[in-house]
Amino acid sequence: MLKKKLAVMAAIAGVAGLLLVLPAMTTAANKPATKQANDGRAKCYECHDEVKALKEGSKHAKLACTVCHDKLDAHMSDPEKNKPVTTIDQSLCGKCHKDQYDSFYKVNYEGGARKEKGVPAGRSPLQDKLLQGHGFTFEHAEPRGHAFMVTDQFVVDRFQGGRFQYKNGLNGVDSTGKTWDVLTDTGKTLPETAKAGNPTCIQCKTSDHLLKWKFLGDKDPKAKWDRTSDVVAVAKDTNNPVGCVHCHDPHGTQPRVVRDALIQAIEKDKGGNIFSKDGKTDLKVITFRDGFRKIGVMSKTDSRMMCAQCHVEYNCNGGSQWSDGKPVKFDDQRTNHFPLKNSLQLLKHYKALDFFDFKHAVTGARLIKFQHPEAETYAGSIHDKAGVQCHQCHMPKAKGKNGKQFSNHGVVRPINTVKESCLGCHPKSNVEQKKYQIETVRNYTKGKMRKAEYWLGQLIDTYASAQRLGVTESVLAQAREKHEEAHALWEYWTAENSDGFHNPELARESMAGAISASKAGVKILNDAMAVVAKGEVKK
Repeated sequence: MLKKKLAVMAAIAGVAGLLLVLPAMTTAANKPATKQANDGRAKCYECHDEVKALKEGSKHAKLACTVCHDKLDAHMSDPEKNKPVTTIDQSLCGKCHKDQYDSFYKVNYEGGARKEKGVPAGRSPLQDKLLQGHGFTFEHAEPRGHAFMVTDQFVVDRFQGGRFQYKNGLNGVDSTGKTWDVLTDTGKTLPETAKAGNPTCIQCKTSDHLLKWKFLGDKDPKAKWDRTSDVVAVAKDTNNPVGCVHCHDPHGTQPRVVRDALIQAIEKDKGGNIFSKDGKTDLKVITFRDGFRKIGVMSKTDSRMMCAQCHVEYNCNGGSQWSDGKPVKFDDQRTNHFPLKNSLQLLKHYKALDFFDFKHAVTGARLIKFQHPEAETYAGSIHDKAGVQCHQCHMPKAKGKNGKQFSNHGVVRPINTVKESCLGCHPKSNVEQKKYQIETVRNYTKGKMRKAEYWLGQLIDTYASAQRLGVTESVLAQAREKHEEAHALWEYWTAENSDGFHNPELARESMAGAISASKAGVKILNDAMAVVAKGEVKK
């Protein structure tokens, strides 16, 4: 009977391998963890051999299970009925990793809040016209630090009709507490807003649901939330931004990933993905609770993969099928999908996936709305080929008050920390030179983005004129295809957050393609209108 109960316990709590524990911490009884560790670990290991494999011999090897897990006695007495209570709050980690914790929550006042992309001085001045018909036109703001990942998502006008607001008005914009200490639910839908939020998107912003969400967000009796869950209910259950457990294994301290769609994409492509080297990827996938969850553990840090859990193009919403226009709803796994392809490859990928996000309100072109594709943009760039990883630039070493070095977990913009982020690899340069070079790349790319937007605007306007004039549907269809091509090559870069710096060559090739496709579409329409105007073709 005991064996049976222990087996059930493994099924219920095996996913505890997803949770973070800390070194040199005391237990709830305020006794050193090492004094309780032997008995506690041995008992847990009777069922959790996958945890033992991760924990033993690691920096957390002597840490008692009770540091992060409570009610273990009740769990062991009846594992089928009683789940252990697990703490994954970053503040628990901060008790030992104070410098990292403090840097994570330090407000970067140089990166302002609610900076709208679709304004003359923004990243995409013509966004409202070019994305007409999509919720992002109501508010598409520049990102801030990780401490604001959840609150910024919930207050944005496109998320849930503007019902979530700061408790203290905009005075609360720099508050970094728990979500519902900072925000309030007004229950009111504001004018000029959209309801484009969904449960899948929330999974990138928080670690709170790791034990409540099945792999890929499928329905399961053991899962509290899934892709079809009520987004407001999921939001109300979200209290913390993305946590330490997203990138650090709790039991063995190994670098890891937990984002389900990323793991699926890497497993599917095996050595053919953007993180592979010589056909191999340093990722060991471990399955818990008969496939309920998976994690991927690395033998050494690869922050390209770790950051790609969020900084990547992914589909997290419903849409339509390219082939027949039928809706793709949240019960379809395509609503939690990572392509791991760059701007030149994505249109072909989504056509093969038989998915597009929305139709443009004027042309009816089938368009993709991209998300922050930093990882696949960086792949193959000059820095990537040199072996530079994300954390070396965005999480440079800093010194704490005790004089010891630590990684800055504020995830900084390197242009604000050039000395720490750049000069270690470029010792012959100085801060002014590097800033100048960075801005040159960004200026050039933004210039090409404006030109691409101009010609996309021309294509849309010319399409409207051609339609009014009575140009045939077959010609309009050709123009829509050019719109679809040009849009994919352009819009990718309004979502990617480096203004081309992550891969200048890819940015230029993509923008040139967008401009060329738009011009081709304009010519198709102008030629057809000229024929109609001469009366050579019946309307």
